[in-house]
Amino acid sequence: MCTRILWNTYDGVVLAGRTMDWPESTEPVFTVFPRGLERDGGRLAGDTVVPENPLRWTSRYGSLVTTVYGAGTADGINEAGLAAHMLYLDESDPGPRDPERPGLQIALWIQYLLDCAGSVTEALELLAAVQLVPVEMRGFAATVHVALEDRSGDSAVVEYLGGEQCVHHGRQYTIMTNAPAYDEQLRLLDEQVRTLRELGHDAPDSDVPLPGNVNPVDRFQRAAYFGSLLPRPADEQQAVAAVLAVTRNASVPFGAPYRSGRFATYNTEYRTVCDLAGRRYFLELATSPNLLWAELDRFDLSPGAPVMTLDPHDLTLVGNVSGAFAPAPAPF
Repeated sequence: MCTRILWNTYDGVVLAGRTMDWPESTEPVFTVFPRGLERDGGRLAGDTVVPENPLRWTSRYGSLVTTVYGAGTADGINEAGLAAHMLYLDESDPGPRDPERPGLQIALWIQYLLDCAGSVTEALELLAAVQLVPVEMRGFAATVHVALEDRSGDSAVVEYLGGEQCVHHGRQYTIMTNAPAYDEQLRLLDEQVRTLRELGHDAPDSDVPLPGNVNPVDRFQRAAYFGSLLPRPADEQQAVAAVLAVTRNASVPFGAPYRSGRFATYNTEYRTVCDLAGRRYFLELATSPNLLWAELDRFDLSPGAPVMTLDPHDLTLVGNVSGAFAPAPAPF
């Protein structure tokens, strides 16, 4: 499920927050990847899932990410100041496989972009040359869409619907949740704004009746409202706190009902904030009282440097944990 909030209103302030909402643990691990890593976009957890013409590449940029099930990347930032976030979308459909195009299994979608692109525009250009290939992880179909932003404040939301790529590119696209598809989310937001104005709520105040449930439409509209009201921060500490406040407001409490089946409940597992100017990455587990962060500038990102990881579930960790990472085998 999940919610993404981009704050790019003021010069020099570009931060993106997200919630990870899921019916079980995604086994998140803080991971630092150096430049120069050889990748195979046809492999998933050691298995070949794209047998014909898999996309292969060498990482151009180092990155700091949160992995999902040890098999892909859910969220992260690279040293050029590009950030990417993978969120669930029921309707996602890249279409039938075309072996004439290099295939990229979808769990490595944003890692490919973080490895190879320095901006939103570059990331979109890269996607034009590849085809995403659907996969499953732990019995869940990885039907997802992606939000991108860079240190200039540029933004994009990328979806694949009925085999066609749908892109919303521009710094005005700051909020993203899940179903329905993005065009419909924007239409519903406009409809909500018109309704509120017809009811006499022309200006924000504490009497504005905001949608309050945990479904994606309510979270989208609530995040859009509070995100638009954030005041200019005095410093990075205030900026991070501001974005975290909105992500917490859009979070899903434990036990909140959604629908039947495996998604009967899907509470927030963690929240992240990417400071694109400062190249800092913040993570807050819903089960921990501590906010953690790491700084890309503290790591050796040169080719040949080790992959570094940190398990955020250690409750003794707090604050800047850049020095607590340890070398580890690359998860993919």
